Amino acid sequence: MKILQIITLSELGGAQAVVINLANVLCRNHEIIVAAGDKNGKMWDLLNPEIKQEPIKTLRRELSFIYDLMTLFSLLKLYFKYKPDIIHLHSSKIGILGRIIFPKSKTVYTVHGFDSIRIAYRKYLYLEKLLKYKCKAIVTVSEYDRRNMYKEGLKLNVHLIRNGIEVNMSKLIFENLPFSSFKKKVLCIARVAKPKRLDIFIETAKLLPQYAFIWIGNTNEIESPLPNIFFMGNIPYAGIYNQLVDIFMLSSDFEGLPIVILEAMAYGKPIVASKVGGINEIVIDGKNGYVVNNIPDIFADKIKYILDDSDRCHDFGTYSRKFFNENLTVNKMVNKYVDIYMS
Repeated sequence: MKILQIITLSELGGAQAVVINLANVLCRNHEIIVAAGDKNGKMWDLLNPEIKQEPIKTLRRELSFIYDLMTLFSLLKLYFKYKPDIIHLHSSKIGILGRIIFPKSKTVYTVHGFDSIRIAYRKYLYLEKLLKYKCKAIVTVSEYDRRNMYKEGLKLNVHLIRNGIEVNMSKLIFENLPFSSFKKKVLCIARVAKPKRLDIFIETAKLLPQYAFIWIGNTNEIESPLPNIFFMGNIPYAGIYNQLVDIFMLSSDFEGLPIVILEAMAYGKPIVASKVGGINEIVIDGKNGYVVNNIPDIFADKIKYILDDSDRCHDFGTYSRKFFNENLTVNKMVNKYVDIYMS
């Protein structure tokens, strides 16, 4: 098959990680084209060289009549240039534009977190309802999102496919890291944006000064407000830092099924994360971590509860790795998408 994967932005993030993993596996047996806004995003560097890359300079997250109209023409040119068998749209903005311009019978649309539409950007919800018949399948990444789509009247051809990733488990040696002197380390990987609740991360670190708190994902330099907080920047393959830490933390207002949690589970780490989106479908309270309300005291209590008992920490990590291997590998995800493509 000839498959065109399109995502709104090419900056690194969870949805982009799905595109990268999906495209890199599919290109072994299919012709793959990836298109996205912004030619300078780091996503491009992580794609297999065999994959054709098509930056769309007018494609951006914000609604803009002029830019969106230009993007529609660019999408039409792409369609006639490659004549794909399947067009797979990722994220709400391209999900709208793509369903306007592409044939219904060839179009699959993945919603990477419905709360961002249902709660944060309800202006998109009207368009989602208007375009719900304009694709062969809508995919949600969590049961939570599927239930909420049903509540909003989006029921036709909705499928659940949980994210899956391929993880390089080779051991790397890191030297002279600023947090090496701390015996216990907490990792968070997220962009610095309001929904990602950096404030909770900082307040939790303040309550646990004996642990190092490491944040990866800031694009600008940030001065640490505390001696146990370390901002490492925006690092490709950031998940590999799970090798160096004892536990993974994610505080957030909205999520679908976070790739960063999948990575931590693949490395066998306990998780403490916000009770949002589909997180509680993969982080099972008392088994491999806890999902909690966005209150720093609760985050701190759960992190300390796990790290203070080495056996508990080990058991939670073992459960994480087992759950990942049984449910969240890239091949499981790819096979389910191929079934939809061919249906």
